[in-house]
Amino acid sequence: MAAVVNQEKCASCGACVDACPLGAISLQSDKDDKALVDAAACSECGACVDTCPVSAIEL
Repeated sequence: MAAVVNQEKCASCGACVDACPLGAISLQSDKDDKALVDAAACSECGACVDTCPVSAIEL
């Protein structure tokens, strides 16, 4: 299962976007710049989970 972002916790900082080695995460301008994971591209490596400063991402 791909990483999931809790939109209520997401601080829109972009740390997860920078940490993802596959580019599977983007900030969505139509959703207040909250992070969104492309499940098809996510390899479940956990880099984003470890990087998120507000613990908004889970595997």
